[in-house]
Amino acid sequence: MNVLTSEAAQLKRAVSEAVDDLGPTLLDVSHRIHSTPETAFNEHQASAWLAEAAEAEGLQVQRPAYGVDTAFAADFGDPKLPRVAILSEYDALPDIGHGCGHNIIAAIGLGSALALARLGDTLPGAVRYVGTPAEERGCGKELLAHAGAWDGVDAAMMLHPANLDMKAVRTQYLADATVTFTGHTAHAALAAEAARSALDAVVLAYQALAQLRPHLKPTERISGVINEGGSTPNVTPETTVSSYFVRAATQADLDVLKRRAEACFRGAAEATGCVLDVTWAGDDYRDMRINEPLADAYQVNAESFGRVFTPYERFPIGGSDMSNVSHRVPVLHGIIASAPEDTQLHTRAFTAQGVSQMADQAVLDGAKALAMTAIDFLTDSQLRRRVRETFAAD
Repeated sequence: MNVLTSEAAQLKRAVSEAVDDLGPTLLDVSHRIHSTPETAFNEHQASAWLAEAAEAEGLQVQRPAYGVDTAFAADFGDPKLPRVAILSEYDALPDIGHGCGHNIIAAIGLGSALALARLGDTLPGAVRYVGTPAEERGCGKELLAHAGAWDGVDAAMMLHPANLDMKAVRTQYLADATVTFTGHTAHAALAAEAARSALDAVVLAYQALAQLRPHLKPTERISGVINEGGSTPNVTPETTVSSYFVRAATQADLDVLKRRAEACFRGAAEATGCVLDVTWAGDDYRDMRINEPLADAYQVNAESFGRVFTPYERFPIGGSDMSNVSHRVPVLHGIIASAPEDTQLHTRAFTAQGVSQMADQAVLDGAKALAMTAIDFLTDSQLRRRVRETFAAD
């Protein structure tokens, strides 16, 4: 070890005390973001609140950062020493708001970064605090990667709320498609034969995908919604827009499944005489490369606050753009319980739990455990070696 265990323990006590002192600020930010949900790339208020809170603690915040308007970044510490990135997410879901708890993620990242900053000259490394927009749609962390956000970073860390405590989470590949059908309109009663219904096309495509689903692998999923389907029954819809997520275990499987989905879209267009446009988002979400040494270190720290962990293998496989980061640098993506076990992510019930007493405790425990794990990584050369070896072997 580069730092004596007693010194590391002292640093951990210091960041824990700092989080307690910062507690009112962190919970205020969490609650404000929760009450002002902003979707991907529109998180102007959340980004500003987080950046302002960091600046109030003396950090020099770059905003916007890495080519994304609602991203921000702040570097501090000794750049010659190992560097960790601490991440905050803050985008919300359409309609249901913070049903994925990103207000909690935002406050945890803020608290962890500010607690580490308060160590001043005793901080045993460097920190890059990054505000990362557009996790739900847009693969924001991949966009930041293109602009160098993870360059010079030895490990990246964040915590995600859920209904259980877990040291890691599995994810799979995901592609995002916007599908537009264009026909031409006519009076639905007087000249129906002259129309080419974009609504018929979008419904037929949806049904074709439904017939495809029973033939998918257990690791494959296709889910979609019709965003625009027409406006009045007596005008044949000229244009419809739908959105689909396509998921698979590997990039090769994803590429095949994307082609099968496109075949359903093309068939619907040909059958109805409509014009098809399929636009895939620029970056696919990748699978998570779990770094067990980092995950184990986080679990030990979180257990010190009385948290009881569930094996992550029991949790369903989801998706996250943090997975893209995990292909570039070692990643900690721990899960912290902020809601009762019967409350599922991406529901109105989870949104309602986002400012509960349990959620507020997750903010405080999470900020402490994340900062403590960063200290473990920065002070323990053997841990850094195991983290690097695990990353290289994956």
